[in-house]
Amino acid sequence: MNIIPISASAGITGFESPATDYRQLPLSLDELLIEHPSATFIGQANGDSMQGVGIFDGDILIVDRHVTVRNLDVIVANYNGAFVCKIIDTVNRQLLSANESQMSTTIHEHDTFSVEGVVIRSIRCHRKSPVLEKA
Repeated sequence: MNIIPISASAGITGFESPATDYRQLPLSLDELLIEHPSATFIGQANGDSMQGVGIFDGDILIVDRHVTVRNLDVIVANYNGAFVCKIIDTVNRQLLSANESQMSTTIHEHDTFSVEGVVIRSIRCHRKSPVLEKA
């Protein structure tokens, strides 16, 4: 149990802020999360196919178009007209789910496919955001 010392002086009572020992970090969330601002967009995950890599339904995805896609990166892609978030297997031309209950998808020559960007960060909101509810 933590004990907060309370002292009184000159008729003023109160206690020191518990945040007194904390210092402000010299960075912003933009600087921490976004590497290439002009090539970055934000999306929201939908579904449970990426839970194995820690991306859950409703999570916010920071997607960077500037980053070069590497084998087994988590990407956002346009696959036959639908936006999907998957792991890309560039060797076998497949989109992999991070959920054992979902099958991998082979990218065929006749499919419409384009990588929109690499997911470089994901954020989980533990309370609903009023900003996201408007969207």
